[in-house]
Amino acid sequence: MIDGVIVTQLKKIADERGTIMHMLRKDSPVFEEFGEIYFSTVYPGVVKGWHIHSKMTLNYAVVHGMIKLVLYDDRKGSRTHGELMEIFIGDDNYCLVTIPPAIWNGFKCIGTKTAIVANCATHLHEVGEIKRLEPKCTSIPYKWEIVAK
Repeated sequence: MIDGVIVTQLKKIADERGTIMHMLRKDSPVFEEFGEIYFSTVYPGVVKGWHIHSKMTLNYAVVHGMIKLVLYDDRKGSRTHGELMEIFIGDDNYCLVTIPPAIWNGFKCIGTKTAIVANCATHLHEVGEIKRLEPKCTSIPYKWEIVAK
């Protein structure tokens, strides 16, 4: 686990009419402040990342499909400096992942259907607040290929 990252299991309430999927409430221990909510789609096999925010906390939940979310701690002085974290989230593991500023992150859609990722961010998007790297960059020690275990 990377220092400061919080994974919260979420509720899905289903009945014959459909499903309610909780994500984040203002009385949640992980709620800081509201900046914006947006949704990102990602097609099967596609990687979105790497990116890092200087002041924004991210709150990711996948409301459709599955992703592999990968985090990398490059913070100098962090007790988890240099560590990677993988978490599979979505239909099979409905949860909220809270990512503090200064953690590199990216995600890959796994499975056969497009994933929809919701993010409730603490700040509005600002040009210059985010930095990006290519998915295959060598400065983050991670390969996005499938590894048989």
